[in-house]
Amino acid sequence: MKIAILSRNAELYSTKRLVEAATARGHEVQVIDPLTCYMNVNRSNSSIHHKGEVLAGFDAVIPRIGASITFYGTAVLRQFEMMGVYSLNESVAISRARDKLRSLQLLARQGIGLPVTGFADKPGDIPDLIDMVGGAPLVIKLLEGTQGIGVVLAETRTAAESVIEAFMGLNANILVQEYIREANGADIRCFVVGNKVVAAMKRQAKAGEFRSNLHRGGSASVVRLSKEERSTAIRAAKTMGLNVAGVDLLRSNHGPVVMEVNSSPGLEGIEAATGKDIANLSIEFLEQKVVSHKTRRKLNTKGTG
Repeated sequence: MKIAILSRNAELYSTKRLVEAATARGHEVQVIDPLTCYMNVNRSNSSIHHKGEVLAGFDAVIPRIGASITFYGTAVLRQFEMMGVYSLNESVAISRARDKLRSLQLLARQGIGLPVTGFADKPGDIPDLIDMVGGAPLVIKLLEGTQGIGVVLAETRTAAESVIEAFMGLNANILVQEYIREANGADIRCFVVGNKVVAAMKRQAKAGEFRSNLHRGGSASVVRLSKEERSTAIRAAKTMGLNVAGVDLLRSNHGPVVMEVNSSPGLEGIEAATGKDIANLSIEFLEQKVVSHKTRRKLNTKGTG
């Protein structure tokens, strides 16, 4: 196969591992910065251009699109999809997962466990918003935040009111969520490929910190999942429409709750913690899907002939 990996940096661990795994399995791989692509959109011969050349002949594309370039990155990915190239994660699924409020609403509609979450626009709604999630302590999240940035733990009602008012004053969109105290600063990252959790790790926040992100100094270790946790992770990824996803869970007194579904989960931390070759598992899954994708396209072509 000829595979395109959409990534801003070919030296990133996850990108390098995917290149290594695909190359080892005999595939031709090209890493492409989506921001250096430009597109010709028309009804008969849509194309993607890159540094003066037309990109063509790809069988599959692996999107590694960072949150800061979601709009343009998914536009480039849609163009690949329009040209019949199979995407490991589809553009619509990535956009769905990146919208934190929308993703929580979709998960709630499917009956998947979530922290109680409030959303409002007016300062006058703040008192009721705080009561809605069970009062302080509570967690306040910027909708656009990533890797723990823009996440605040308000330990008192006064602090919560002040922080929410400050964010609203800056016209920032925020979520207010119940604080799962019993999680003790730990969460679980489940790595889903297809209909299977292929690896899972527990991330523990460092002392004095409630955010467990590895980028914020958290530590990682292997964890054994319950049947309910495994099922929740798979259902969450499926609800987003993602073939490959990092699903972050908290262990609460009322069962596993989903914090976030990540459409471009990093490989470094979880491969190091679990010893699993997740890059190879991802490429193996991609191979199977491309075969079925090509078969469907041939059948559809014959059906319209």
